[in-house]
Amino acid sequence: MSTSKLDIEFYEAVERINNCTDSFPADFLLRLYAYYKRATNNDDKPSSRRPIINAFKMNALLQMQDISPEEAKQEYIDLVNSYFE
Repeated sequence: MSTSKLDIEFYEAVERINNCTDSFPADFLLRLYAYYKRATNNDDKPSSRRPIINAFKMNALLQMQDISPEEAKQEYIDLVNSYFE
């Protein structure tokens, strides 16, 4: 199975974020989290030890429930690219 251009760009964006040492704003991190979970079809519930964090993450996930994994990948890529501009 070949990897699509979208998949390659998505994983490059993920690597770019993972390698960055900046402190990101909380709203940015929540959007990244939700797009990533949707893009990778990960339906696991948030598992932070802090209930308030789980609530914010769940809210972010609920806002993304109607987009496809492909749309989530593209949104993730666009968000990362806009951050580094």
